[in-house]
Amino acid sequence: MPETVEKTTPRQLKVHYRGRLAQFGIYFGKMLRMFVYQSDWKVLPMAALIAGLVGMVIRNMLCLSMEGTLTACFALVMVCIWNGCFNSIQVICRERDVIKREHRSGMHISTYVASHMLYQAILCLLQTGVTLYVTKTVGVQYPTQGVVTPWMIVDIGISMFLITYASDMMSLWVSSLSRNTTTAMTIMPFILIFQLVFSGGMLSLPEWTKPLQNFTISNPGLKVLNTQCDYNNLPMVTLWNRVVGMWDQPIYTTVTLGQAIDFLQNDKNLPEVAEMRAQKISDLLPETEENEQLQMGLVSLVKDTTVGEVIDMIANDPYVQQNRDQSYEIQTTIGRIINLIGAEKVKAYMIYDVRGDKFNPEYELTGENVGNYWLNLIGFALIFAALATITLEFIDKDKR
Repeated sequence: MPETVEKTTPRQLKVHYRGRLAQFGIYFGKMLRMFVYQSDWKVLPMAALIAGLVGMVIRNMLCLSMEGTLTACFALVMVCIWNGCFNSIQVICRERDVIKREHRSGMHISTYVASHMLYQAILCLLQTGVTLYVTKTVGVQYPTQGVVTPWMIVDIGISMFLITYASDMMSLWVSSLSRNTTTAMTIMPFILIFQLVFSGGMLSLPEWTKPLQNFTISNPGLKVLNTQCDYNNLPMVTLWNRVVGMWDQPIYTTVTLGQAIDFLQNDKNLPEVAEMRAQKISDLLPETEENEQLQMGLVSLVKDTTVGEVIDMIANDPYVQQNRDQSYEIQTTIGRIINLIGAEKVKAYMIYDVRGDKFNPEYELTGENVGNYWLNLIGFALIFAALATITLEFIDKDKR
């Protein structure tokens, strides 16, 4: 007797796919199996490799200066976006035919996308943990005191997770729009460049392009990381480093005798000059045994006379007054001039006082700022997930 083949009717298929909760479990289990058996786990060692390379570059930059922190935070944001994008850029387009067939059999698109959202959230969480661990291992110093939680490493971890997850959902939507994996991978570089250029922190953009920053994940991502690293209270070292690089550069100038005397008599605006003028001549004489008798004679002669009194006496001399306009060529260096004013004073001025124009209220370290940026990133993730769901609802009309 020939075997009887039992036919499955469309009605029976719809019964099989009826329950949303059951469908969710089926598809989530399928993704876990793909993680193990189709090498989706490879995204974790890739994340570790990328984090290690970037961490070795930024380990002497983060939280040490304004410029270094901005660059380091931008690098971390790009790492998160890269990880998130390549998690899901192929997951839908590579099984588009399967999705179409199962949707016609009763699969709920919302359940299918929800299972992806949970699976990708776990994947992003693992990548965030790997990134934080590797970057700390190679020497990146994160802040310690948190704003939202007691530990800043947790706050930063939440931010990096949300950046990664929002990027993941964005790529999930791109994957739902793409015809095949080749198309998806072709689109991907343009998305990354858009995120890089319009992040709003690294590149100076024309005024008319700034509204485009509102459509990037990198913008709130960069803001929240700079906020958590307390960007506004860090020193700005670029100007001082340039000065140090020119420390021994010679300077040739011409001054008159009157200008030199006026400078040495100006003890109101220059504390260093006032300190020099207050010194006693007797304290400046060298102590040597050979000149002990000469030194004792000079000390008794000048007694409590100060440098300022000597300068004033020279300035009032009639010969000096007559030759105030006589000019002299002076050769010195930038370093000598700075030492004359006070190197520590100049350094403090350059790294703290002149950074006023770099102060950014969007980077102010407050819980409100951090919370707003987190909400922006969550909003991006939900919007892209909704767009992926809407796109796939029309998959049956796809003639491709």
